[in-house]
Amino acid sequence: MQHPAVPELAHTHTRPIHWVATATAVAGVMALSSVVQPDSATAAQPAHASPRATHTTAPDPAGVDFPLTCGPVKAVVKTKATGDLDGDGSPETVAVVHCDAPMGTPPDGVYVLTRSADGTPRVVATLVDPKDGNTVSDFSVRDGSVLATLLGYSSTDVPRCCPDVTEPARWQWKNGAFLRSTPAGAHSV
Repeated sequence: MQHPAVPELAHTHTRPIHWVATATAVAGVMALSSVVQPDSATAAQPAHASPRATHTTAPDPAGVDFPLTCGPVKAVVKTKATGDLDGDGSPETVAVVHCDAPMGTPPDGVYVLTRSADGTPRVVATLVDPKDGNTVSDFSVRDGSVLATLLGYSSTDVPRCCPDVTEPARWQWKNGAFLRSTPAGAHSV
């Protein structure tokens, strides 16, 4: 009888430990491949994507607790507008809010809403404080700016029904804050 040139190899006979080691290695590769995934393919890349942009819908002002003291009546959203004011790719909502007074002309507040980390709307800025006594007209959001006409009173002797001061205003996000300016060509009456 002739002996083989190569001695018998231990790994040519399968044992249960070999199957366990193979199953463990395959499970490890599967787990690693589920964690490490390539980005999904797209037909075109966005011109300027922001990694912070996570919400595509503007916050809804319904149910937001505005910093407005109304006593026994509730706060009412008079009008709202949306747009990306800070350039992060997510739209903000700007709401004109006043107390639901049974008579007279209640002053307006203008508030900027964004979404918190959990997606709920929250007030991040007050552009017009109701304590100033102004009402807002010709309100809009355009090109990253909030535009409005503020109607006010020259003295306490002017009836609250009939504002006699008109002041155009514009707010724009710059260096981490909303800066107010008067739009070009605007005149006070």
